[in-house]
Amino acid sequence: MNTAPVQVPAPVINPLEDPHEPHWVSRAAFPLLTLLLAINLAGIFFALYYNNYWVAIPLMLTASHLMHGNLIGFHEASHGMLRKSRFLNEVDGVLIGLLSNTSFSLYRAAHQTHHAHLSSERDEEFWPFVDPKVPRWFRVLAAVAELSCGLYVTPLVFLRTFLRKNSPIRNKKVRRRIWNELIFIVGFWTVTVCLVAYFGVWKYFLGLYFVPGFIAGNLQAWRKYIEHVGLTGSTIRSATRSIVADSVMGKIVSFSLLHEPFHGVHHQRAGIPHAELPLHRADLMPVHEDEHPPFPSYWHAFLHLLVCLKDPQVGAQWRKVAATQK
Repeated sequence: MNTAPVQVPAPVINPLEDPHEPHWVSRAAFPLLTLLLAINLAGIFFALYYNNYWVAIPLMLTASHLMHGNLIGFHEASHGMLRKSRFLNEVDGVLIGLLSNTSFSLYRAAHQTHHAHLSSERDEEFWPFVDPKVPRWFRVLAAVAELSCGLYVTPLVFLRTFLRKNSPIRNKKVRRRIWNELIFIVGFWTVTVCLVAYFGVWKYFLGLYFVPGFIAGNLQAWRKYIEHVGLTGSTIRSATRSIVADSVMGKIVSFSLLHEPFHGVHHQRAGIPHAELPLHRADLMPVHEDEHPPFPSYWHAFLHLLVCLKDPQVGAQWRKVAATQK
């Protein structure tokens, strides 16, 4: 049975690299996103204060996108590239992890397996989709759960990596720090919920955090799936979907997501800052038959993913399974 993903044509893009250095605005994307999020949340607060839900709801939607951008900042921090200061990089990582229910140290350790063993059975970030021994019904159920409740299910994927037998996270110092961060997260949310209940400010908790945060968690999950799920190639280009949108809106979206749409470049050059990813767009052009050219928008990439969700798979190991079933 052929389990390779259905190909959706993507237009040819200009393969030339941008000869210019990143603009300072691009380098300052994360602090700008954080500032915009703070302004956005202030708008939600005043809209809720005056019970103007027609204003509050659209602002919650824009806040969810900005929170999604901050979640990508969490990813950048795990690579040590969000801030020049290592201390501030750690502070931002722990803080964003706290608000997204994920231990920063745990995410960093698990994410290293994603880069070191991309789409293989040792890629902890994409379990169970990398494991051919996991039945289809469980993989479909896992996908539905994460795509509809990413704020809580995605942290459980990383928690499994930490708690399971033969965990790849073995360093005692790292494990101790992870435990401390997990305890801090549980304590923080316990105190927060108790205070919200005591003062009766559920309206503000829901509007300023939970609703936009829940949507942001799902956006994060969908983007993560778009990047890899359904791809069974053995190279970075055949195991990764990238988006290169040359429209004004496409560039704004890419900026607001810290250029994460150039995801194949990130896997090829994991040590460069997000602002420099677009400079290497030529690296995304296919050199082998089974590799994918960049998609012109997230919509095109979404359609490519959608047909794969009926049997979600990640990695070249699935091709061996398909070959034995013929």
